[in-house]
Amino acid sequence: MAAVEEAKAPKEASLRTVVGASAAGTTFEWYDFFVFGSLTQVISKTFFSGLPETAGYIAALALFGAGFAFRPLGALVFGRIGDRVGRKGAFLFTVVLMGGATVAIGLLPTYAQVGIIAPALLVLMRILQGFALGGEYGGAAIYVAEHAPPGARGRSTSWVQTSAAFGLFGALLVILATRVVVGRYFGPEAFDAWGWRIPFLFSAGLLVISIFMRLKLSESPAFAKMKEEGEIAKAPFTEAFGTWKNLKIVLLALVAIMFAQGAVWYTAFFYTQTFLDKFLKVPAETINMLMMAATAVSAIFYVLFGWLSDKVGRKPVMLFGMTLMLAAYFPGFHMLAKTANPALAEAEARTPIVVVADPAECSLQFDPVGKAAFTSSCDIAKGTLANAGVSYKNQQGAPGAKAQVKIGAAVVESDSIAGLSKDDAKAAKAAIEGRIKGGLKAAGYPEKADPARMNLPGVFGVLMVFVIAATALFGPIAATLVELFPTRIRYTAMSLPYHIGTGWVGGFVPFTAFAIVAAVGDIYSGLWYPFAFTAISVVTCLLFLPETNKRSLHD
Repeated sequence: MAAVEEAKAPKEASLRTVVGASAAGTTFEWYDFFVFGSLTQVISKTFFSGLPETAGYIAALALFGAGFAFRPLGALVFGRIGDRVGRKGAFLFTVVLMGGATVAIGLLPTYAQVGIIAPALLVLMRILQGFALGGEYGGAAIYVAEHAPPGARGRSTSWVQTSAAFGLFGALLVILATRVVVGRYFGPEAFDAWGWRIPFLFSAGLLVISIFMRLKLSESPAFAKMKEEGEIAKAPFTEAFGTWKNLKIVLLALVAIMFAQGAVWYTAFFYTQTFLDKFLKVPAETINMLMMAATAVSAIFYVLFGWLSDKVGRKPVMLFGMTLMLAAYFPGFHMLAKTANPALAEAEARTPIVVVADPAECSLQFDPVGKAAFTSSCDIAKGTLANAGVSYKNQQGAPGAKAQVKIGAAVVESDSIAGLSKDDAKAAKAAIEGRIKGGLKAAGYPEKADPARMNLPGVFGVLMVFVIAATALFGPIAATLVELFPTRIRYTAMSLPYHIGTGWVGGFVPFTAFAIVAAVGDIYSGLWYPFAFTAISVVTCLLFLPETNKRSLHD
């Protein structure tokens, strides 16, 4: 008996080392990726100062999503390496690429210094980040799962899931600390001027630690056994996507799980930040503290739901998370408005706003490439309201008539600035914006959230509902995806649907939702984007996804 226990001890220690090193390295990569998303407001001012305010903000959100857009490509490239050469080498390279790109962002020149070259270089760095992260997650999750015993895969891989929480928490913590220190010693404008670079440069130290930890790891036992038996896939792409038996599992994983994961997780942890900042006008420091608290608590729930999935199955736990978020999207964000900025919620209920305009004069209210002029009376009226974070309804006006903003009984007339000189157009636009903002203020619409009226426990309570939904879905995902696919194509087949879901669905949640709001005028309308993807996953998961708990990884 003692001999058996002695034999078990090294395995337990080895598993703890594998989980710790994999999760820590992935945490640092998530930190690198999330620093950008948490500094969207500053990025828009620094690299897109040549665009109008709304277009610049959306361009920065789009660039945040652009990093995700290249994750599937990284998943394919590193997936093939992982299935052909080994898990360890693939995700050792990803951490070097991610860290290098992040440090480079902290050294880039601004738009004011070099013009269009600045955003072009920023786009390149985001592409490299997304490419690297595409190979990271699958490698870490598979590496841990292939070391874990069958009855503990959910619990073991959930630590890889917590790496996202720790990475986001670390990003928010470093940003907050930098804001406070730089603001105290150099003034409040210093952070936007140069202090934002510090969180990116901080990544250099994390990169050294990541490489050191990853170098200590050996190859996973499942891959080593497959290599020894000569069963390594010669053409992972063909096997994973060229045969219907495997392709249908890839598609099922994407639609039944990853559609919802991308929509739910990035709404809970990123679109909430956009919503609180851009629409509810909550101070950045308050948003950081709220998100740090919610993210810290989320780490516990990843492990809890991963462990629970070992006991009751993966499918019911994930379905619970999807369904909870589906029910919470609209009531939750309405409650955020009532608790974070009650004056805004009261003003919208008491004095609704209507824009009366000729539809032919109204442009789509977002332009990431900065080519639209937005000079019509309708464009200026809607742009002002969008920047103020105020909901409005649209009413058709007479052809050729100037747009009007009805604020209750009051009417503010807008005007066109087409054909005016640059200086005259700027002055005319400022005058129109001033009249509209004056009307909003007179009607009780607040310019910023009042800290004295904020119900922070209420805001945190809403965030916790989102956190529980996101972690219940995300906690068991790594184990589920690993168990769905055979060892010889696991890295390739698993990574692609994961990164399409998180990259193309989740990464574009803030961009798409904000763009929908800017176009439609209702600050809650953007939620239909994540709602639709979540609803599709709920139905598909319920009807078609098999239970994978306790499956052998060698079958």
